[in-house]
Amino acid sequence: MLLFGGVLVLHAPLLRLPYVWDEAGYYVPAVHDIFASESLIPLSTVSNAHPPLVLAWVALWWKVLGAAPLVSRAAMLAVAAFTLLGVYRLGERANNAAVAVGTTLLTGLYPVFFAQSSLVHLDLAAAGFTAWALRAYLDDRRLETFAWFALAALGKETAILAPLALAGWELVGPALFRPPNKLLLLPERSFGRLAALVGSVLPLVLWFAYHYSKTGFVFGNPEFFRYNVQATANPLRILLAFGSRLWQTFVYMGLWAVTGLTVFAMSLPAQPNEGGEERPRIAIPIQITFAVVILAYVVALSLIGGAVLSRYMLPVVPLVILIGVSTLWRRLKAWKLVLGGLAALFVAGWFWNPYYSFPFEDNLAYRDYVQLHQAGASYLEQHFAHARVLTAWSASDELNRPWLGYVHQAMHTVRIENFSAEEIRGVAGSQVAGSVAPYDVVLAFSTKFEAPFDITDRPPWSGFKTRFFGYHRDLAPDAIAEILGGRIVMQEQRRGQWIAVIAMEAPMDATLRPLQPCPVVFALYSLKAKSPPLSPPL
Repeated sequence: MLLFGGVLVLHAPLLRLPYVWDEAGYYVPAVHDIFASESLIPLSTVSNAHPPLVLAWVALWWKVLGAAPLVSRAAMLAVAAFTLLGVYRLGERANNAAVAVGTTLLTGLYPVFFAQSSLVHLDLAAAGFTAWALRAYLDDRRLETFAWFALAALGKETAILAPLALAGWELVGPALFRPPNKLLLLPERSFGRLAALVGSVLPLVLWFAYHYSKTGFVFGNPEFFRYNVQATANPLRILLAFGSRLWQTFVYMGLWAVTGLTVFAMSLPAQPNEGGEERPRIAIPIQITFAVVILAYVVALSLIGGAVLSRYMLPVVPLVILIGVSTLWRRLKAWKLVLGGLAALFVAGWFWNPYYSFPFEDNLAYRDYVQLHQAGASYLEQHFAHARVLTAWSASDELNRPWLGYVHQAMHTVRIENFSAEEIRGVAGSQVAGSVAPYDVVLAFSTKFEAPFDITDRPPWSGFKTRFFGYHRDLAPDAIAEILGGRIVMQEQRRGQWIAVIAMEAPMDATLRPLQPCPVVFALYSLKAKSPPLSPPL
């Protein structure tokens, strides 16, 4: 309750924000389907085969307190508090209470964890269940290990990486490190632990079987499977994704300071405790356990996953922070001061946008995105309530699903992929040819954060991002207006993001509308035919 109260206070200004990005595109519609029809498989959106535990949890809160963003965010903050408590218990078991407190503090303030704490995504729950499972595994409580890892997999399917990696280590580790190498002190192979680890995958297998019986697909719709598995099987892409995963685990959003200080502290002698003895390290077998789980996530999520999102690494980032805090506590006399500096750095990361492209959901940039889209939707409702709006996802969903929190009445939208030069010129060409759906106004916005000086926007990296990771550069609003033949009637900017409403100078589908009959021609035609035609001539 203490942790829940803390995260609730820190997120208070964010609790009423409408749903954003993947929330609006998949997860909240899936919650809505569970809430409205009690279907564990989404009906209003294409199923991605994600297990339903977290979505059902939010739907339960909707049943009790009502369907609203405030309720959804409170439900997810409860998950965040549960995760932080698991991190504390794991840190306490791995070393001591002081290390556990420092680890919990830094984990909660880490920008990605903080931003994800109130968003309806799955990765935070997977991180929480994994932390509790690792605590049970270290204590050799096999039934609890099975239960926590099973719940982690039902939170998100990628959570099976941890128990499967540990099961592999149970088989390989004792064979590699046998006595007299007593430094490692690895526990003997236990088939009970092995059964608990492997068995924890069974509930997820049953979910996939159920999903297949209802949809005919095991791992989600074919496009989802192609994007996340088949399209990633390129050696160069795997190598680049591996580097990205290492970056997200040890460098991203302030983690570079934790990693750098840890490496520096390793060169210093251990500090004495009150009894004059050296402060203890995390036991080597425990460190190896953490390393096995971290390596499994880095490697596996380099092989699969179309979107290389940092939130996917949340189950292992607390392990990196825990090892770092333990090392700083052991070897630095002023470790509390250093942890305070790291905490301040993480808080600064909530607001400061780095010098490279990153997803809006990794810090408070998502709040700027939501507020800009609220402004754009409000302007459209006031001035173009019945217009046909050309826009891209996620605004297309925001405008035609009022329960997402942006509009009061659904608006008619014409969807395009993005606002890149190629896409906008394609729309303009289709407009001339008459093959594009008619629209009256354009809602354009920045789909990606673009830093004033992007260190990754240089060859060959820019080419790799475009080829393998779907990167594109959005045109500026005035360029979009010029190409499409419109004028900007509303525009706002906020910390590197923008949104604009572009009204078309003339209805773009005028050539597609039936011409009004000329009264004289109509009268002459009627006299010649001796009777009025069934419909006016064009």
